[in-house]
Amino acid sequence: MLKKYITTSLVVLLIAIGVPFVAETSTTAASAQVRTQTKYYRDRRGRLIAVRRPGIYRRHRKLINIGAGTAAGALVGGLLGGKKWALIGGLAGAGGGALVTHKQKSKNYTRRWVVRRAPRNY
Repeated sequence: MLKKYITTSLVVLLIAIGVPFVAETSTTAASAQVRTQTKYYRDRRGRLIAVRRPGIYRRHRKLINIGAGTAAGALVGGLLGGKKWALIGGLAGAGGGALVTHKQKSKNYTRRWVVRRAPRNY
C-alpha cells in the first residue's frame, strides 16, 4: 500500500515539473522555426529555392505519440494493479496511441518555396 502512495506522489511531482516545460515550448513556436534547417539551391530555371526540413516532433510524430500512449497506459495500469496490469495498460495505451496517430493528418513533408527569381540576361 505504501508503494502505491510513493509511486503516485512521484508521478504527481514529475507532472508538476514537466508542465512548465511543455507550456514554455508551445509559446515559443516562433523561435522553433528559426532553429529548423534551411537549405538553398537553384533549379533549372535559375530560381533560388529554399527547402526547410521539418522539426524533430514533426518527423517522428508517430513514434512519439505511440510511445506516450504506451507510457500513460503502463503508468495507469501499474498504479491500479501492479506489473500484470502495467503490461495490459501499456498494450492498451499503445493501441490508443496508434489509433490517434492513424486519424491525424500527415504533416511529414518538406517545404519548398521560391526565394527570389534570378535576373534575366536578355
